[in-house]
Amino acid sequence: MGEEARQGAVTRAQGAALPDIIGQIHDRYADLRPAEQAVADCVLADVQAAVYSANSDIAARAGVSAPTVTRFCHAIGCRGVRDFKLQLARSLVVGEIYLGSVTGTPDGEGAGDAALPSYFVSVLTEARRAIDEVERQLDRDALARAAEMLASASRIVAVGVGGSSAALAEEAHHRLFRYGLPVSATGDIYLARMIAASLREGDVLIAISGTGRTREVIETVDLARRYRARTIAITVPGSALAKAVEVPLAVRIGEYPDTLTPSASRVAFLTILDLLAAATGYRIGAPARETLRRIKYNVVTRVAGSVLEPLGD
Repeated sequence: MGEEARQGAVTRAQGAALPDIIGQIHDRYADLRPAEQAVADCVLADVQAAVYSANSDIAARAGVSAPTVTRFCHAIGCRGVRDFKLQLARSLVVGEIYLGSVTGTPDGEGAGDAALPSYFVSVLTEARRAIDEVERQLDRDALARAAEMLASASRIVAVGVGGSSAALAEEAHHRLFRYGLPVSATGDIYLARMIAASLREGDVLIAISGTGRTREVIETVDLARRYRARTIAITVPGSALAKAVEVPLAVRIGEYPDTLTPSASRVAFLTILDLLAAATGYRIGAPARETLRRIKYNVVTRVAGSVLEPLGD
């Protein structure tokens, strides 16, 4: 399959659901005949090569006959070799990074840094880099404006949909209620729309999105602004969400190509959220400290020990 055909597959895939032919191979592997399993192994070992290779080349690498490759294609639900390659090319649209092997091993060998497991290096290094990027990129004036909005808000709602964005919305709730602020969070986009429709002047919506492209979140922001609520976003610069809100808190973090480790942008957004919460607490001042004192007092009296522990633990 040539480059032109592959690009055609990509274009057609953009407007349709992507078939997960690689998932089909994994799921049906145990039901394949040994010769067909050899074809499956060959394809999974180098998916991109399988897309570009002729039928005879795949057969040669797998050590089987050309008709076996055709039988393999039928066995996994394709109409033939051409249909199989088309679906395989579409699978690559999702991201070839997930098809590669993991670099490094769970247990390091040698001395010094070389003894660290590879995920120690990727997770810790990327976390440090993400924090450095927040310090370098974050607009401090925007942070101060957002904190002022939250400190005087009649009501605060944090919205994040899916994955870490929903978790960060919940974290915003946990961080801000400790200052005595009326805050809630949701990861349900329909509930978010209903809440946005109930907002008033003096209320604040915090929208969180790792891409800044989530249509439902942007629509929720537009709805909140229609009812004169103020809006803050934790997202990437230049995105549709960053442009939709009154105060964007935006940084861009390049992702490390290790699919088994958390996204570095998650660390960056959590850092922004911590900075925003701290700035808000300082803005509120004595009333925030009194609320924190009450919470800590009632936590400490329920547990043994005198060491100053994290608030809420």
